[in-house]
Amino acid sequence: MGDSRKISMSNSVHDIGTGEFKNDLAHTYCYSGSCKFLFNGNAFELRAGDLMIVRKCELLSDFCPSADFVCKTIFTSPEFISICIPRSNYGTKGQISLFVNPIMNLNTEQQQVCKYDFEMMEFRLNKKENHFYEEILINTMQTAILDFFDFHSHLHGRNEISSQSANLMNKFIQILESGEYRNSREVAYYAEKLCVTPKYLSEVSKKISGFAANYWITKYAIADISRLLRDKSLSFVQISEMFGFSSPAYFSRYVQQNLGLNPTEYRDGYEE
Repeated sequence: MGDSRKISMSNSVHDIGTGEFKNDLAHTYCYSGSCKFLFNGNAFELRAGDLMIVRKCELLSDFCPSADFVCKTIFTSPEFISICIPRSNYGTKGQISLFVNPIMNLNTEQQQVCKYDFEMMEFRLNKKENHFYEEILINTMQTAILDFFDFHSHLHGRNEISSQSANLMNKFIQILESGEYRNSREVAYYAEKLCVTPKYLSEVSKKISGFAANYWITKYAIADISRLLRDKSLSFVQISEMFGFSSPAYFSRYVQQNLGLNPTEYRDGYEE
């Protein structure tokens, strides 16, 4: 299997978003103990029996595991996961909600299923002599993904999403993930790129995610801004210019409005 279509496993949460796993998607199951961390600038705690799925690992930081913390993580490259995604529109809803909260609290039965998925993946990864090795890994990962969809749907409900709506929302999220929010934070900008009206884009976004399009534009932008604010090597003026704000004062108001603190207060609070 080529490096661009890789899948691997690790027993350390500290591997997430680093080294060879920097651009990978992370699926982490906690077997015991707990681990506190920041995601998108917000505090979370992964506890025994929880499943964490993270698409943008650069948003994770400040891992603080307990002494008895034990986990396993399945790392998949974006290329590999793209060929494993089942033919279901549900993934769109799951992807969006996990950007807000990457943790799913599983019940006892779901925990057993999840542990089986992780154990089966580890078993299959070690059977490299199989002549259909890559196909089996794809099949094993696809089964796990369908179980993850099921866990999520029991937690958040399942509503029917048309292929047209799912396709539009996927394209919208892809544009955001490419970093276009640095160029514009107006719904009309994205609607024009997607050849729909701003009203229609927001209606589809609200139907699938529960939030209008401007909510997700702000979410992606402020996640990036908060990450950059924690980097003391960057000045506020530099960050403001990266996002095309007309002035540092406007940038400061945007941060205040969305983080509840001005840039200086946010950076000082993080350092503490």
